[in-house]
Amino acid sequence: MPSPGKHALPGYDGNVRDTLVIIPTYNERENVESIVGKVLRASNRVDVLIVDDGSPDGTGEVADRIAAQNERVKVLHRTGKQGLASAYLQGFELGQEHGYPYLFEFDADGSHPADRLPALIDELDGGADLVIGSRWVPGGATEHWPLSRKLLSRAASVYCRLALKSKIRDITAGYRGYRASELRKFDLAPVGSAGYCFQIEMAWMFERVRKRVVEVPITFTERELGQSKMSRDIIVEAMWRVTSWGLGFRTRGLEYRFTGK
Repeated sequence: MPSPGKHALPGYDGNVRDTLVIIPTYNERENVESIVGKVLRASNRVDVLIVDDGSPDGTGEVADRIAAQNERVKVLHRTGKQGLASAYLQGFELGQEHGYPYLFEFDADGSHPADRLPALIDELDGGADLVIGSRWVPGGATEHWPLSRKLLSRAASVYCRLALKSKIRDITAGYRGYRASELRKFDLAPVGSAGYCFQIEMAWMFERVRKRVVEVPITFTERELGQSKMSRDIIVEAMWRVTSWGLGFRTRGLEYRFTGK
């Protein structure tokens, strides 16, 4: 197991916890306590950072209560709905600043199986630079999805693979972990995606410079509580960005974002 970083955030006790799981929230009051509990129980190597975008339903207050009861949980409060991509990017900055070797993305809606965290962490231990919890590799699956959504998700993955000449089978997946030392080699300032297209952009950045990307099968479960954040605007953004990248229409090419340092 890699040596842990220096956890300088107030309340962290310096135990061997080398993985920061970042959970963005917006109106997830019904889910956040259960999800955080599952993540913490999945591995004693994990700390949690909840990034709440001023949820009007009181998610931030629930998160504060969880953090007050457990030193492995911290909360970052932001003003207004700033979006998934910026939540993760800010979480990455904090995680790197405080020395976590591994940085994970995790949804607050219950769709990501926390019990697969050890398997994903094992892949980073084994040398992966990016590990993805994948629905579309052998052993992967979805539960409680209508056929229409399953077809849409599969079609989106296939389109991205063809347009970007990618070998990643679930490039849109949001359950993933990064090796922080490799993430630091990228200039993330030009990342332009605001919604779930952020996942595609980040994975493709790693793949283009031949970083080791590993997919681990998971079962993705549809949320039971709360409202989905998927919208037509998110889908449209992903379509036009992927198409423009595939055709080479980029104002700042992704190949120039890798510093190698």
